[in-house]
Amino acid sequence: MKKISIGPRTLLYPHPDLIIGTYGPGDRPDAMAAAWGGICSSDPPSVAISVQRGRQTYENLFKHREFTISIPSVDHVKEADYFGIASGRDTDKFADTGLTPIKADHVNAPYVGEFPAVLECRLLQTVDIGVHTQFIGEILDVKVSESVLGPDGKPDIKKIRPFAYDSMRREYYGFGDVIEKAFSAGLEFRR
Repeated sequence: MKKISIGPRTLLYPHPDLIIGTYGPGDRPDAMAAAWGGICSSDPPSVAISVQRGRQTYENLFKHREFTISIPSVDHVKEADYFGIASGRDTDKFADTGLTPIKADHVNAPYVGEFPAVLECRLLQTVDIGVHTQFIGEILDVKVSESVLGPDGKPDIKKIRPFAYDSMRREYYGFGDVIEKAFSAGLEFRR
């Protein structure tokens, strides 16, 4: 099958929709949508997010060196989108959306109370990359709403109902059913 070049792009499927919580000037709770992020280490458990230098969150991250990542459900796609549209310099995004900022237990940062999962992170290091800076944070705690736990006591993606961002089309997509079990589907090829 012939592949057609579309040039260098920020193309990776899926992009998670992550809501970065920090405190801004006057310790006002602020939140920003970030699609450039993901797990980057299992020991210590760590996550990386990339933020452009001109963002209020960029300043907040350097000032406080702690942050949260709230994972929204499809029920709050409009609010999450707004967190990516509005600037914390100009508006109180929590007040505008009616969502609740909750002070995290392990870091000095807010998270979105209505979202089903949150990671509490302390900044480990930064890496300058083009117009973005990558912030690598150690995950100190993960909180999930009881309502999204499965019978096994683990978070259930079907109950969390996260969504992904398509950077090429600028659209959000939900997730479907399980297609295979990880670390077992490919065993048939083992010799």
